Amino acid sequence: MSNLTNRRIVLVSRPNGAPRLSNFRLEESPVPEAGDGQVLLRTLWLSLDPYMRGRMSAAQSYAKPVEVDGTMVGATVSEVIASKHPKFEPGDIVLGYAGWQDYAVSNEGALRKLDPKAAPISTALGVLGMPGMTAYTGFLTIGQPKVGETVVVAAASGPVGSLVGQIAKLKGCRAVGIAGGAAKCQYLVEELGFDAAIDHQSPGFADDLQRACPSGIDIYFENVGGRVWDAVAPLLNDFARVPVCGLIAQYNMTKLPRGPDRTPQLFRQILTKRLTLRGFIVTDFNDQAEAFARDVGSWIRDGKIKYKEDVVEGLQNAPRAFIGLLEGRNFGKLLVRVNAPSGST
Repeated sequence: MSNLTNRRIVLVSRPNGAPRLSNFRLEESPVPEAGDGQVLLRTLWLSLDPYMRGRMSAAQSYAKPVEVDGTMVGATVSEVIASKHPKFEPGDIVLGYAGWQDYAVSNEGALRKLDPKAAPISTALGVLGMPGMTAYTGFLTIGQPKVGETVVVAAASGPVGSLVGQIAKLKGCRAVGIAGGAAKCQYLVEELGFDAAIDHQSPGFADDLQRACPSGIDIYFENVGGRVWDAVAPLLNDFARVPVCGLIAQYNMTKLPRGPDRTPQLFRQILTKRLTLRGFIVTDFNDQAEAFARDVGSWIRDGKIKYKEDVVEGLQNAPRAFIGLLEGRNFGKLLVRVNAPSGST
């Protein structure tokens, strides 16, 4: 493989606020070689996800930050092109964590074989991957939906929120989605079957949400924070559940917003309404992976679940696409098509 070149995107500097293109650099280096018990992977698909913003920061979190001059992290679907492991052969398609690069060496424990005949391989990074399992486990385990309840989902046109809303409908709930722009709201209602969709860009957003939830909110799936939370909080019913999955409106903050400290007000609401707010990371529920794959896989095959992918072409375009993700410019699961499989035209 010495005649091949590995392109990789590295973190040049830690962003102060919103990431910029200058925080990234495209580098070229020789392709690594697989050692005993390892395989050499060629990246086909790269997943771009909001959690990556946290990995760009040195702040303590649930996972180690990316080192400066280190390769940006990310889940990938790859093709095995060389193997020194008995369980893998060239041509195998695998799910792994190769990051923002063309080639990577990995071992068995970090990989899962995929069956391209079972589902499009890109879905292993979306509806049948980490985002899908995040929606399934967080909503069902923490949300505990009951027939007739009102479920509100933030970032509802994204890969997590869109699945939460559809599962809510399957469980007999009323689903209200919050998204940015008329096109996304139309998609939620007309394509995914949400009962209502509210545009958070509307000047009357809070009033629109209240009208869409005349009986209050029983479950709120939090992906955003900020002014979306401000509009949702007064509408929470007694014993409402709030799975806290993400806070994308706050990821680029460098200081607390101006205004009064509303923590006492929030805690009073938690007490008097007996609210449940629980943050979670998808790996908290690894024991549900089999149930997730079984249920969501069958719902997709039966046409009960739909999904949307937003595909960007070329590894070199990953930084710009990621910045757009944090600004809400994606429509569906954001993926980078890095390379075509061997033998494709």
